[in-house]
Amino acid sequence: MRPVLAGMCRYDAVKDPSYSLVDFARMNEALDVQQENERRVNAAFERQRQKD
Repeated sequence: MRPVLAGMCRYDAVKDPSYSLVDFARMNEALDVQQENERRVNAAFERQRQKD
């Protein structure tokens, strides 16, 4: 459901053959990468804030 909630595809596409399981795996992996990048940026900002 993460790709649907993220707006990467519509829910009805989940039920029809528009996307394969590989497509959904790639979408979920992209969301994981995005989340990790945001976590790293936030951690870097927090470290910088603590230095100042």
